[in-house]
Amino acid sequence: MHALPPKVAIVKGERSHDTVLRAVELAGGVSHLTGKPVLIKVNFICRETWDTGATTDPLLVEALIRAIGRVNQDITVVDSDANMTNADEAAEATGMLEVCSRNGVEFRNLIREKERVVLRPSHPEALEAITVPRIVAESHIVDAAKLKTHDSTLVTLGMKNMFGLLPNKWKFRYHRKGINKVIVDINSVLSPSLVVIDGFVGMEGPGPVGGYPVKMDLVIAGRDVVATDIVGTKVMGLDPKSIRHIRMAVEKGLGTWDYEVVGHPIENVQRNFKPP
Repeated sequence: MHALPPKVAIVKGERSHDTVLRAVELAGGVSHLTGKPVLIKVNFICRETWDTGATTDPLLVEALIRAIGRVNQDITVVDSDANMTNADEAAEATGMLEVCSRNGVEFRNLIREKERVVLRPSHPEALEAITVPRIVAESHIVDAAKLKTHDSTLVTLGMKNMFGLLPNKWKFRYHRKGINKVIVDINSVLSPSLVVIDGFVGMEGPGPVGGYPVKMDLVIAGRDVVATDIVGTKVMGLDPKSIRHIRMAVEKGLGTWDYEVVGHPIENVQRNFKPP
């Protein structure tokens, strides 16, 4: 018997908790996020606010905290420093700390996590060993990504957002190893339990920081990161087979080209994003 293709939800609606919750419910809900802690991994590539299209919208994260909190109270919002950004400063500047405080949830910068474990991809592309904080390896990851372009990877969606789990500020060194290969290695040892792509305001052009905001009023959600990224890429008017890390992930068996869209059809929400 063939397995059913993974479900990916697309919901178009005003920037609200309700839009986020409808997407998450259509994608299968949050009842599977039990038995261990939950880390909500946001995108803090810089200190710009959500309306620039650069960083994860705190409203989306608040909706996730409240939904997940019904089945699991052990929730932490996380990211790590990037080449140009201190994650703690970004959490404050973007309003994420305020949301965490209001909902009784901690924000943790993964750079400061001292207890770490080494994960080894079975067939590495670039990294034979990947060191991550122990809490990352022992938690459900909820991948709260952005719908935007990227000058090195063409898109930055769910798979690319997992790159930020590496507790190393100087991430440009991974770019030298081949960033698409590194993304695939990380996703081969760490698989998010839920992917929610923030498309309330996306970014096109020279992303992931210097691009142009695009008001999309969208949330895309799924439990399969490859399928969710394929759908996100198509929503941006791009060919997923042209995105190297997506293509490599399918070739390695981390996902397939099959998916089922629920909610709004891709063609009803699609927009041709300017490439980076």
